Amino acid sequence: MIATGIDTILERYPNAQRNDLIPILQEVQDQEGYLSRDAMIRIGRHIGLPVSKIYGVATFYNQFRFQPKGRFNIQVCRGTACHVKGSHGVLEALKRTLNIAAGETTRDGLFSIEVVACIGACGLAPVIAVNGEFHAGVTPEKVSTIIKQCKKEVVSHAETN
Repeated sequence: MIATGIDTILERYPNAQRNDLIPILQEVQDQEGYLSRDAMIRIGRHIGLPVSKIYGVATFYNQFRFQPKGRFNIQVCRGTACHVKGSHGVLEALKRTLNIAAGETTRDGLFSIEVVACIGACGLAPVIAVNGEFHAGVTPEKVSTIIKQCKKEVVSHAETN
């Protein structure tokens, strides 16, 4: 049997118990990009906990994702400065434009939205980051332009390949 990334992680926790759950979840997400249903089942079997408990712990913490990130992962800063300057409206515009909620990925796998507590660019508020690239002073009206730029990048990349 060929060991997978998840197997390798679980092997590092031979006598895993409940207190090992969060580090295991973090390592699996780092390796796989998200926590799949299969991963949670396997973790549950390894630790001896029902999947419902694994899922309950994972959903309690904001850091865990249950879908892979999109090709364009959009982080929306909800820190104080961004909040005061209108990041809620930006988030709502993104959700409307992409037809997904925060924490979800579009069906085509192109976009995902992630809400973060603070990006650390308060002077540029409100800020979003697309794959780590900051967009400053974002307004709900600028959201569609940013999305169009991303889609244009996909098309030009496809044309050059």
